[in-house]
Amino acid sequence: MDTEVRIVSVDETNVEKEGFFCYKSKPKTEGYQRKLAWLKERFTEGMQIKILYDGKRSFAFIEYIPGEYAWRAVHADDYMFIHCIWTVGSGKKKGYATRLLDLCIEEARAANMKGVAMVTSSGVWLVDKKILLKNGFEVVDHAPPKFDLLVKKFKDAPNPHFPVNWEERAAQFGDGLTVIRSDQCPYIPDAATAVQEYAGENGLPFQVVELRSAKEAQETSPSPYGLFSIVYNRQLLAYHYLLKKDFDKFIARLA
Repeated sequence: MDTEVRIVSVDETNVEKEGFFCYKSKPKTEGYQRKLAWLKERFTEGMQIKILYDGKRSFAFIEYIPGEYAWRAVHADDYMFIHCIWTVGSGKKKGYATRLLDLCIEEARAANMKGVAMVTSSGVWLVDKKILLKNGFEVVDHAPPKFDLLVKKFKDAPNPHFPVNWEERAAQFGDGLTVIRSDQCPYIPDAATAVQEYAGENGLPFQVVELRSAKEAQETSPSPYGLFSIVYNRQLLAYHYLLKKDFDKFIARLA
């Protein structure tokens, strides 16, 4: 038995010590500090973070919260909602993600929830749906450009679902470049800076819209990802980090 494997639950009492897996080597950065402050508010809403260690190294983590407080553009009340699940390096293909999923599922059952749900993407910045399908989840909804909503249900109940007014959501931000952002991901400050620099270099109007609550993310975000979006002239340009050299290519796709 692999007795070196252990799973640590992170909460308000130990988050300063344990961190939250991402950016663990950069605790003084803006992204880390903003995520830390964000998390401290989320713990009161039922946020759970589990970090899996093998020996002294951390190889995987999962972050989940009751669906009412999910920072994704979804409707998932009474479901446990997974924000992120990730395995890195030599920790891959060892069943670590399944262990973490099992913990989440067990907690959701104990809380008498309808099931567990998660948004996935065949693009970037979100896990692919394969790991969830292997663990008994099923696809129940889709959204552009490459998003799926998956669920593992415990009882007969309505499925969680995406909204459908994506074009209307993007249009509300007007012309120029807009970043819609939250503090859930520590990589977001760098991603937002790249957009601002591109806008400045190309003489484009630029604005940042801060998402302050899960409800705002659910009702305002122009992409299912919820936490970060780039809108250009009333259309969703991307929901992930863009290098400055990539902007022209992505903008050309909207023409």
